[in-house]
Formats: sequence, C-alpha cells, structure tokens
Amino acid sequence: MDRQSRAWLLAVGMALAATLCSLPLKAEEVSSVYTAHDLAKCADITPADAKDYGTVWRCKGYEGIDVRMAEGDLRIFVSYGPKAETQTAANATLPQFNNIGDTLEWRLAKAGGRWKPFATILRFSWGVDDRKGATLVVTKLGKDDACHLAYVEAAGNPKANDQARVIAARDARGFDCKGSMAKHYGVDGSLTKD
Repeated sequence: MDRQSRAWLLAVGMALAATLCSLPLKAEEVSSVYTAHDLAKCADITPADAKDYGTVWRCKGYEGIDVRMAEGDLRIFVSYGPKAETQTAANATLPQFNNIGDTLEWRLAKAGGRWKPFATILRFSWGVDDRKGATLVVTKLGKDDACHLAYVEAAGNPKANDQARVIAARDARGFDCKGSMAKHYGVDGSLTKD
C-alpha cells in the first residue's frame, strides 16, 4: 500500500472515529403520561384570609405529585410539588382571562430505570373582548423551581401538541427559570415576536 492510500485510509478512519464518538451511547427515552384533574374533587387549600380573592386547589398528578391550581382575577396559575406556592410558575399565567383543560400531559425521561417528569403541557383556553383562542403552556419541572418555558398557539394548529412535546424535550432541562423568558410559538411552530 502506497503512502497516499495509507493517508486516505487514516483520514477516513479518523473521520469515522470522530463520528462514532459524537453519537450518544444510548438514545434517551422520553415519553408522556396523562393525568386528569377535576377541581371539584381536588382539595380546597385557599387560606382563610384570601377567600375573597380567589381559590387555591391541590390536586394529585403523576405518581402523587401535588399540582397547585389557583384562580385569581379570572386567570389560572399552576405549579407543582411540596413548595408549589413559592415557584416561579405560581405567579405565571396568560395575560388574557383564561381557564384550563382537564388533562395534564407529563413529559418524562428515563433515568436510573425510573421515569422522571421534567416538564408538563397544559391547554389554556382564553378570551379577550370577542376574540377567543387556546395556547399550550409548556412548564419546566426543576428540582427547586418550575416555570413556563414556552407558549404554543393551539387554536387552528393541528400539530400544537407535537410541537410542545419537541420544545419540552429539547429545552426544558437546560432552561433557567430565573434568567430566561418563555418563548412564544405561532401556528406554524415558528417563534413569534412578543
């Protein structure tokens, strides 16, 4: 084998090795599970001194995780876990008067043989003046915080659920609840201007 052939084989071998090293050893397993909530069956945990301003419920979600749902000024706020009232999500909602769907989608990743939730997707229906719409809210579930990371236009968008799942899988775990702003996605899945 001449020098040029050896150089070519070495180059091909190095390129192949670099490609193989950049591939993940195992593709990450990501899935969804769904939980239903009926506020009439959830525990009313509204503080006595706040009953004139709205209602706070505690519902059970995936594997018994507490889901805190609060209503105030005709808007819904949703947060998660034992410290739900202190999370960023506890103070986040859509600006329009809104309500929520009755099914919560939990995005899960398999870690250490267990499925662990890293995000949720929840449909908000909203109205302002005579305009109505629907938006999927993608919420990051972190160890110490939960926050909205994306708003996906759902009205007139048959791919909204798929888009929200991709955004959750791609962005949730690296999203900084304190330093990042949620992004808005239009009917075609592209980013929109705020």
